[in-house]
This record gives sequence, C-alpha cells and structure tokens, in this order.
Amino acid sequence: MNAALAMAPPATLEVRGLSKSFGGIHAVKDISFDVRPGEIVGLIGPNGAGKTTCFNLITGFYTPTGGRVSYGGADVTGDKPFRMARRGIVRSFQKTNILKSLTVFENVLTGHYLEARQSLWRTFFPGRRVREAEAAVRDSAARIVETMGLAHRMDTPASILSCGELRLLEVALALAAKPRVLMLDEPAAGLNSQEARAFGDILRTLPGRLVESVLIVEHNMGLVMAVSDRVVVMHFGEKLAEGSPAQVQGDPRVVEAYLGREAAV
Repeated sequence: MNAALAMAPPATLEVRGLSKSFGGIHAVKDISFDVRPGEIVGLIGPNGAGKTTCFNLITGFYTPTGGRVSYGGADVTGDKPFRMARRGIVRSFQKTNILKSLTVFENVLTGHYLEARQSLWRTFFPGRRVREAEAAVRDSAARIVETMGLAHRMDTPASILSCGELRLLEVALALAAKPRVLMLDEPAAGLNSQEARAFGDILRTLPGRLVESVLIVEHNMGLVMAVSDRVVVMHFGEKLAEGSPAQVQGDPRVVEAYLGREAAV
C-alpha cells in the first residue's frame, strides 16, 4: 500500500463501484473514489462524461443501478436528498436557486432552514432559547457572507449582483445548510479569469473552516488544478484516471480524452 494512503485519515465520503444505466446506456459505470477530511477533490471530464449524473447518484437524486455510497462509515446508497442534506452532504446546482428579490444576507439567512425550524407554539411565543437560536443563525449568515467576500454587498438585492457575485452567493447558500461535504456543480460557470481566480482563493479557505471537504465538478481546468488536492477524471461514464493535479495533467489518456488522439500525439 502507498505510504501516503496508509497515513491518510479515513474517508468522509466513499464511492464504490457506483453505476447507473438508463435503458441500455451506461451513464456511470463502476466509479470508485474517496473524499477525505481537509480535501478538495475535483471531478472532471469532457461533456457527457457522467459527472453530474455521478453527483445525482451520491446525493440521492438518482438511485444507483449498482455500487455503494458510504458517508461517515454508514451506507447511505439511494438515501433521499433531504436526508443527505441533514446528514451533511449538501450540493449546489448548475441552475441558480437564488431568490433575486431578497438581499444577499436574506438569501443566506433562508439557507439556514435546517437549523431554524421550530414549533408553531415557539413561533408565536418565542422564549429566550428561540431568541438565542435566531441570533446565532444571523451571526452564522453574516460570517458566511463575509467568508465568501460579499460583506460589502450584505444589504444588496441579489437581482443587481454581477455574475461572479451570484456564483459566490450560490456557494454561500449551500454553506448555510452547514455541510460536512460541500458538492459544487459548475460553480465557476460564466466567470471571467479574474473572477475565477478570486473564487478559487476563497474556495481553498473552506475545508477545515466552514466545511470538512469539498467535491467539485468544473470545466475551468485552471481553477480545478489550482484548488484540488486530487483529481478524478471521468470519460464515457467510467473513471479514466485519478491523482494529483500534476499527475492527471501528465497522463496521456487524459490529454487524449480532452484533445483527441491526433492532438495528443
């Protein structure tokens, strides 16, 4: 066994032999990888490689045809998405879920719904405990907004944010659910190079601070290679390669998958 792997902490999220078929089409086939505490893991591949399907299988939006997903040592394969969120596996989506009529702070505040629920009686007759809980939620929302570099936009309606600021707000909303594993699906879509670099700088600060680990699907290779500790490459639904960013970038199979056989030669 590799000495580095032997010393690595136990995986928070384990994917083993995960597969999904739609009729006769194998969208995901026998995918296995881990996400460990303190890591950012990049999941990359050409269009149609099965990355988002893999995300949907892990988070319970699809039921696997085969394989297993373990979280914290427990088998959570096929668990419902809301149960996954309560366990601590929270994902973003390619399509924005921002409430444009609310301010930045109000959006993040609504994202704390998992911890802000209370009885109808407590709603109408809040006691000290409820008031303290509400204050804690507001403090948490303000801290997340600041961490994502949006403190200067705290009271700004989401409808007038730039594309880059909206992407930061989407991550802030996911963080509001207090995930252990944060799963980001194309979070840098639409960002220019400067915005992507700034986003990457923020992303690197999250593991060990607001989340335990990050799993990211992203087409911006500069961003993925800059922030990831490990990269998993998918191609036609299967795992093509896995390793450090340098190892993956130097793998001729990965170069061929992205550039084609003639360009890779």
